[in-house]
Amino acid sequence: MSIPGPGYAITARVDAPAHPTSAGDLTAAVGQVGGVVTAFDVVEARTESLVVDISVNARNTEHVEEIKAAIEQLEGFSVRKVSDRTFLLHLGGKIEVRSKVNLRTRDDLSRAYTPGVARVSMAIAENPSDARRLTIKRNTVAVVTDGSAVLGLGNIGAAAAMPVMEGKAALFKQFANVDAWPVCLDTQDTEEIIRTVQLIAPGYGGINLEDIAAPRCFEIERRLRELLDIPVFHDDQHGTAVVVLGALRNALRVVGKKFSDIRVVVCGVGAAGSAIIRLLGSEQTADVVAVDVDGIVHTGREGMDDNLVSIAAQTNKDGKQGTLADALVGADVFIGVSAPNLFGEDELRTMNDDAIVFALANPDPEVDPTLAMKHAAVVATGRSDYPNQINNVLAFPGVFRGLLDAQAHDITDEMMLAAAAAIADVVAEPNPSFIVPSVFDQSVAPAVAEALRTAASKQARRGEVEAG
Repeated sequence: MSIPGPGYAITARVDAPAHPTSAGDLTAAVGQVGGVVTAFDVVEARTESLVVDISVNARNTEHVEEIKAAIEQLEGFSVRKVSDRTFLLHLGGKIEVRSKVNLRTRDDLSRAYTPGVARVSMAIAENPSDARRLTIKRNTVAVVTDGSAVLGLGNIGAAAAMPVMEGKAALFKQFANVDAWPVCLDTQDTEEIIRTVQLIAPGYGGINLEDIAAPRCFEIERRLRELLDIPVFHDDQHGTAVVVLGALRNALRVVGKKFSDIRVVVCGVGAAGSAIIRLLGSEQTADVVAVDVDGIVHTGREGMDDNLVSIAAQTNKDGKQGTLADALVGADVFIGVSAPNLFGEDELRTMNDDAIVFALANPDPEVDPTLAMKHAAVVATGRSDYPNQINNVLAFPGVFRGLLDAQAHDITDEMMLAAAAAIADVVAEPNPSFIVPSVFDQSVAPAVAEALRTAASKQARRGEVEAG
């Protein structure tokens, strides 16, 4: 069962009797049905009655109704209204545009707009690279989606994806001072998406692809990287892979193992799983076994798409076949980016000693984290209510901060490995409950940005040597 959290936070305005026990009766009633009271405020006080606002974390919408009913069962209490605090947060959207310059006088206007702006436009026409210096391109990223694979909600479309993309843009600004803007496309045609992004690219210094379903996302990213002179980064793939790799570096430090000695099972071979496997290959991991809904991926399996064929060619060196349970026998590491409740204690027991389990399906992981902690040395999830939360916000703000600062034209595996190392190194002394920094650790984004700037500079110097 899920636990109450701020995602289902409500504030109930309640009429209550002016009695010394009213506050206790109200909070007790909420607690008896599993609600967590976070605030209690008296709005009005009269001789015979009170009006109070009680804020409560609930489990889901059904639980909200249980809480409301429990309050109304109290004698003399009635609920005027229930406000969903999450919906209130989203009223009118979560981001806005503000001018960076003052426009108070005619002189201000003449420089920021006509006639002075014409000189700047002509300078860019003569030297297009000046757009990175003289326009918002210097610090702006497009967050592009078609709404086909939004969070765990699936194909909900472009309009419904907007709140998520707004949130992403807010995170860019909060953690790395990057100006990002949602670009939600009302098409799921690969060619239309590619062409649209190509057309809008001049106004941006980078493209963050978001929540585009596999396997279409692979083709879109590959083609855009070929067409554009700015970095294209699919966060569902590479952001997840970077954080997972950073966390795994520290987990291996905790258990005293090396990449060259471990066998890793990756469950889920969509966008995130494919990118994780790719970066694990760059670390010279001893062996990786990929598993999808049809079982272990191997070269002899029929009916595989191009992505799975590629995965089969670079993994599973012993040619294992069978189910997820078969793959876990003798494994050192499990990384799940798939579906909830896929295995339990029996399978955990078959893994090697000092096993590492990253069960990242959200909100319900592939294995119960509490059970996993009984058998594995290190356990991580995608949830905030367990230790070691694997969260993409540890990667993408700093990644784009570094790319923009370096005026990079692309992003490479070398840069992503540098980002993973930077995330890992923020944790000076990892332990089983602390292998990744908090998402609110303000040192993470600058460290990742610096790693990206350094890697981009090295790549640029190599390019100059090769060209000259």
